[in-house]
Amino acid sequence: MKRLLLITSVCLSLLVPQMALAVEAADGSAPLVKNYGTVLSDTSLSGGFTSTEQFFRVEDYWKVDSVTLQLDYKTSTLTQTERSSVTLLINGSPFHSFRPTVGDADMQRLNVTVPAALIVPGVNTLSIQGHLETTVPNPNLVCLPTTNRDNWLHILDSSAINVKHSNEAMKNSIRDFNRRFIGMDTTNDGLNAVAVSEKGHPAELEAAVYALSGFAKASPVKDKVIPLVPYGEETLKGKQAVVAIALYDNLSPSLKPLLSRSDVQDKALIQLVRMADQPTLVITSSDPGLLIKAGRLAANQSLLGQLDADTKVVDSTTEVATPQVDVSRNVTLTEAGDKLTGALHREKTYFIALPGNRSIADASKLSLDFRYARNLDFSRSMVTVLIDKTPIGSKKLSTELANGDHMEMTIPKDLNISGNFSVTVAFDLELEDAGCIDTQDQMPWAFIDKKSMLQLNTKDRAELLLNNYPYPLLRDGSYNQVAVVLPKERESYTYATLTNLFNLLGQYAQTNTGEVRFFDDAVSADNLKARQVIAIGSYRDNKIIRDNNDKLYFKYDPNGGGFVSNEKMSIDADYGKRIGTLQLIDSPYEAGSGLLAVTGSGAEYTYLASKMLAVEGTLWKVFGDGVVADKDGNVQAFRFKKQAEPEGPSTIGNILERRDVLGFMVAVILVIVLVLVSLILMVRKYRKKRGKEQ
Repeated sequence: MKRLLLITSVCLSLLVPQMALAVEAADGSAPLVKNYGTVLSDTSLSGGFTSTEQFFRVEDYWKVDSVTLQLDYKTSTLTQTERSSVTLLINGSPFHSFRPTVGDADMQRLNVTVPAALIVPGVNTLSIQGHLETTVPNPNLVCLPTTNRDNWLHILDSSAINVKHSNEAMKNSIRDFNRRFIGMDTTNDGLNAVAVSEKGHPAELEAAVYALSGFAKASPVKDKVIPLVPYGEETLKGKQAVVAIALYDNLSPSLKPLLSRSDVQDKALIQLVRMADQPTLVITSSDPGLLIKAGRLAANQSLLGQLDADTKVVDSTTEVATPQVDVSRNVTLTEAGDKLTGALHREKTYFIALPGNRSIADASKLSLDFRYARNLDFSRSMVTVLIDKTPIGSKKLSTELANGDHMEMTIPKDLNISGNFSVTVAFDLELEDAGCIDTQDQMPWAFIDKKSMLQLNTKDRAELLLNNYPYPLLRDGSYNQVAVVLPKERESYTYATLTNLFNLLGQYAQTNTGEVRFFDDAVSADNLKARQVIAIGSYRDNKIIRDNNDKLYFKYDPNGGGFVSNEKMSIDADYGKRIGTLQLIDSPYEAGSGLLAVTGSGAEYTYLASKMLAVEGTLWKVFGDGVVADKDGNVQAFRFKKQAEPEGPSTIGNILERRDVLGFMVAVILVIVLVLVSLILMVRKYRKKRGKEQ
């Protein structure tokens, strides 16, 4: 199952932090100046005139001192240096040009200062535009070819943009704390944490995973997790931003005196307090239900971004819910229209968000409205539409339709698109005699109109396979009545396992309205009915796993010491004690529900299994319904459920999904009805006439 992120998430997936160096103050206090590096992705430029874009982020609480670009590249040894050039732009503004160096070394390095005035808070775009020539000018030729396979420049992933900055002083507001808590530098350096009391009351854990889900969703760093830990000096050592969630009676004695109120019987309190160099957002109440509600508020990033005070009181009347996800809708590709400029291949990509359990159904359509320049070579210019890089249709451009062209196509059902996906509109804008003219930045051009739209029909993917993860734990962007059964004894690995699971689930959760309940392993079967179950632990420390060992695909030996061989995999007795498994089986407590066993012979191996579901980058390894991982990094996935025979297409269903066919069928039926009524009236009239004649 293909899983893409929303446009911001996809852009920021390129942000792989390279370094985070700190220059300390003279007195040895907290760092004043940091140098934060973002590695560029490995990419190539090819052709006569070509360009590529890279993205990096600057947090809005940074005071940018200076920005430097280290560009490592290789170029074709045939490159004509004096006739080739590369221009660098930040957010559309050029700031440096150079002629690529050709040498015997494997790599060339360019260090250049980026004007800090061009940097904006949030996502910044570095554009690299190349004019590359490998052909030696021939005085007997009037025109030169602009495109050649020998024209290339390779940007290496050792390239980086380094931002030297200091942080603004933190304001005494929940809003300012929140933006720093989910900040790129904070998350990447492991300086944040969500903490519950050491007692780990079920209501505290429930409130904590709601809050953690909201933070994970909003964090720009998707390859690092925000830890969930028990509150303590050792677990929070070195943290610079902490969210502490506990029932008031379980709250740390060091936090209670810092709160502005203690009457939390019928209210929940969210308050920012200062703990030396460790700002802490305390979420507490004596009422478990209100504590959970406050956790849901923390999951609502829109609300947190509005809290300019240091304290928020939550009571029974406080609205905390996020809007529900609309999965059946018309999706506009662009709000204001998008212009593409320049010759040859130009493309624009749009990212469409769908819940992970939803796939594109039959009769989904794309309607594209666009216009383009009239100075093209229309014998070679065209537009192509791709979904997840798979072309679904093309159209040749023409002079007659340049001021208003239209293209409509049905999305092929064999693409098997589910969850987030991308739509790319690619123009090939060819100019006549391109080798004889000096092309300009704004010539030629194409424009994608705001009327362009996707008509999406979706269907639920309800098969219990890890291919469809995060289903069944999430459905339509909400937690799907989840029950988490914890082992009898909790340790650091238990919290690390919860950290992994709910960071990734949180990235997929689009609302805070679903439910996650926590139980110990003595939970009754009645409490697990109509719920999607996550069982964490081993045979020996989790009764749910022990009771359902006979239903697991990878079963434990009679002593519960390790896994034994099955029809898919031979397992040595010693090796079976050193692996972790993910197993998605039918729930024994409710038909139609699922049970995900995250299990190993010990807590370390249970954690090892959970690492496969920690970040999106490793999900491609997880498919089928039984997955095995060992400490050497070996992952093996299997499918145990029998594959159902593909159902033949339903004629009635297809007609109901196709509005054009449905309209035609209705018209035909109406015509038939009118004909029948006319015949009946004619027969009645004829009979009356004969009756009068007799």
